[in-house]
Amino acid sequence: MALLVAAVGGAAGLSLTALERNINLFFSPSQVQAGEAPDGGVFRVGGMVVDGSVARGEADLSVNFALTDTAATIPVAYTGILPDLFREGQGIVALGAMRGGVFVATQVLAKHDENYMPPEVNQALQAANRGKYGGGDSGAPSLP
Repeated sequence: MALLVAAVGGAAGLSLTALERNINLFFSPSQVQAGEAPDGGVFRVGGMVVDGSVARGEADLSVNFALTDTAATIPVAYTGILPDLFREGQGIVALGAMRGGVFVATQVLAKHDENYMPPEVNQALQAANRGKYGGGDSGAPSLP
């Protein structure tokens, strides 16, 4: 009986460890700036690509841009092929980690049509606008 309990406990422990390694928490740029995101740990960040912020590398696939939730903005660096729908003013979610004040993305995801925005990004934008405009419907821009 004790062997069965130990085996079940070991299996549960291994499952929880594997699950913890595969969970990528979502943070908004405001939360990242406030230090709520794990320092050096992998997480997702989402927001809108700031107009005029995209700078592509001349000799490689590197790109730097700024990501905002309208209340805070963070710099993002990415090397790789961007999604076809990536552009300035676009809602995106990036996976990566903070390195020296820059979010270094390993993956960038863009919304798949003009009417869809990832729920996490929409909620982060609405939360940032509530803080920026004092809450309620006091002139905050409407988001899709």
